[in-house]
Amino acid sequence: MDNRRWMERDVRVLWHPCTQMKDHEQLPLIPIRRGRGAWLEDFDGKRYLDAVSSWWVNLFGHSHPDINAALKDQVDNLEHVIFGGFSHQPGIELAERLTRLAPSGLTRCFYADNGSAAVEVALKMSFHYWRNTGKPQKTRYITLSNSYHGETLGALAVGDVALYKETYRPLLMDVITVPGPDCYHREAGESWEAYSRRAFTHMEQALERHAQEVCAVIVEPLVQCAGAMRMYHPVYLTLLRQACNRHGVHLIADEIAVGFGRTGTLFACEQAGIAPDFMCLSKGLTGGYLPLAAVLTREVIYQAFYDDYATLKAFLHSHSYTGNPLACRAALATLDLFEFQLTDRPPEPPLPQGEGRVRELKEASATMAHPTSNVLSNNRHLSRCMAEAAAPLQDHPHVAEIRQTGMILAIELVKDKATKEPYPWQERRGLTVYRHGLERGVLLRPLGNVVYFMPPYIVTPDEIRLMAEVAMEGIESATAD
Repeated sequence: MDNRRWMERDVRVLWHPCTQMKDHEQLPLIPIRRGRGAWLEDFDGKRYLDAVSSWWVNLFGHSHPDINAALKDQVDNLEHVIFGGFSHQPGIELAERLTRLAPSGLTRCFYADNGSAAVEVALKMSFHYWRNTGKPQKTRYITLSNSYHGETLGALAVGDVALYKETYRPLLMDVITVPGPDCYHREAGESWEAYSRRAFTHMEQALERHAQEVCAVIVEPLVQCAGAMRMYHPVYLTLLRQACNRHGVHLIADEIAVGFGRTGTLFACEQAGIAPDFMCLSKGLTGGYLPLAAVLTREVIYQAFYDDYATLKAFLHSHSYTGNPLACRAALATLDLFEFQLTDRPPEPPLPQGEGRVRELKEASATMAHPTSNVLSNNRHLSRCMAEAAAPLQDHPHVAEIRQTGMILAIELVKDKATKEPYPWQERRGLTVYRHGLERGVLLRPLGNVVYFMPPYIVTPDEIRLMAEVAMEGIESATAD
């Protein structure tokens, strides 16, 4: 069957996420037949470079042979078992590895199914901790403007992107929202660090005023991804950790989108030299294979729940697929890949008749100082390639800013470069870039009028240059009138 037949079947029965389904009366929905490396292939044989890592989850390419092999082995042994009262090897080993790799002090791992669920777990754990330790008045949360933490009701409440939140506001708990450190708003000539320090005064004031009623502050470290890829300096996290300590408030780091090397370090918090009280992980955790999330927390928080059953202090939160062995095994295989060094590879050949070439991996030296040093080093090279490829757009009359943190690069389109006046959202300029990308075989999915690159770590410099070339063409088309 070709694309057309699959599309016809799809729109008769499916309802897709973050989509106005009426758009598909004019905008073709693309059914994907297979993926190899950084490329996807549809049922008509057309290939698309996955410049957004399939919603930021795919770290080492599609259909990676090592992750495939791990899953094939696991499915022959154990596909799932209840995680209440039972356990299994992949779940134990993954928790051991995550707590070893995480910032110091995060010694306990609680599994969930997805990023939103991980945020719900962290919010509830923080609230419940204060209740268990005799401070039931601490019931509120502080969040940053323009933040996004998921779309279940608790996670939605602590977010601040109106597109997702406004409709459901009557259903949501009340939170304290403070202006964030989004460096897009800095003054001319002001550094990221200086602006982030200046912006922290809002958080300090909120903590001074509300600490007695606040459970936790929740932030996305360094990059507000769904909030148009807005970025800030690590010093904000350093100041925030110090302030949370002073005021007796938990710090929740939502590293769901920025963890596992996206920002240049394994975890974004490392760049500030801090450890949060809760760290939420998902997306890249399984390399894009299966849904899984983990909340890492401190021993002192775990111990506040450890008591006789009759005290009713236990954390009674569960998901049917908590700690699924297949997902945990995929995560272990993904972490294994951080211990290998990426080598150069020839271009991907056409895929219709063959298995396609995957990138070769060479085992790294056993003496390396950090288990992720080679992948992160390679990512630094790729980050420079992205910066160089996008640099010609810096002087474009409708590009207000090109910003980058590690393997995330964003290009902000505006109506007026001098004033940063945005295009009206109703004009959907980003959609023009998206359409052009599909025509040219590159999957770009702008966030409103922000075009961004967030590719798998096995992308090549040539593929990066293709991404940038197609983005430039799309931007020219989108801003022509």
